[in-house]
Amino acid sequence: MQLIATVAVRLLRLALVLACVAVVSFGLMMLSPIDPIDAYLGPQMAQVSPEQRDLIAERWGFDEPPVVQFGHWLGQLIQGDLGVSHVYNQPVSEVIGQRFQRSIVLLGSAWLLTTLVGFALGVIAGAKEASLLDRIISTYAYLTASTPAFWLAMLLLLLFSVYLGWTPVCCAGPTGTLSQDVSMATRLHHLILPVATLALVGIANITLHTRTRMLALMNSNIATHAFAQGASRWDIAWRHGIRHASLPALTLSLASLGELFGGSVLVEQVFAYPGLGQATVAAGLRSDVPLLLGIALFTALFVSVGNLLADTLYALIDPRMQKEAP
Repeated sequence: MQLIATVAVRLLRLALVLACVAVVSFGLMMLSPIDPIDAYLGPQMAQVSPEQRDLIAERWGFDEPPVVQFGHWLGQLIQGDLGVSHVYNQPVSEVIGQRFQRSIVLLGSAWLLTTLVGFALGVIAGAKEASLLDRIISTYAYLTASTPAFWLAMLLLLLFSVYLGWTPVCCAGPTGTLSQDVSMATRLHHLILPVATLALVGIANITLHTRTRMLALMNSNIATHAFAQGASRWDIAWRHGIRHASLPALTLSLASLGELFGGSVLVEQVFAYPGLGQATVAAGLRSDVPLLLGIALFTALFVSVGNLLADTLYALIDPRMQKEAP
């Protein structure tokens, strides 16, 4: 019964979060100064007559009051239909599915690299406090923590793609090549810079938090007792530090999924990578309400699953938390 109650409470919270995300996103879209008909027509807006504009407004429901538009979208959502994107002229579910297949490779690679490298650097810096290695790692972490992702992306693009020519300038494959004709090696080659940009920015937070936990351990009674028995700082870091610091690092890593997705929106724009982030920008700039609401709900669900996964892994890493749970 307790398990059923816990699951029910979590599902209720998730439903409330998704409802708030949908209402806020729709409200912001309605407050946008972008005219949806002009955004739909693009450069051809001057070639369309007022009668044709009325037909377009009637076709996509632009002429209906906001409450009616939201009610229509909500009715479709209850039936399992996210609507149709007028930017891509496809069902929203298909657009999200196609774009997410590309973005999940980018996000997954960057997340894994960020977690492993950030945790390792934090443990090393904490174990070698005040050493040259600690100062180098801390300086790198502070610099990249304050670096905007889009600025770092443009810097890497100029250095490795324009000047050195080692990596492609853009896209998920060579320009003019069909997606099914692009080899795995070519896809990975195009992913190097976007993944590196997201990882370099994300590593800093995990490194600094892990270093702080390691410093707290090194100044604790556990470390003092171990030092008295002849243990070195590396011994303490290996036997006690990794487990001590892994819980906050895991929490931060899974909680950063939303931040990682936000960074991917900018990075995909810089590298013209056809993922979910680029579709988000297109939906916002062209006032594609169904697509933007669909992406907002999908992203909120994605981040919520990450947080739920973090809560579940707590008990595996530290069984004391499971015992303390009501």
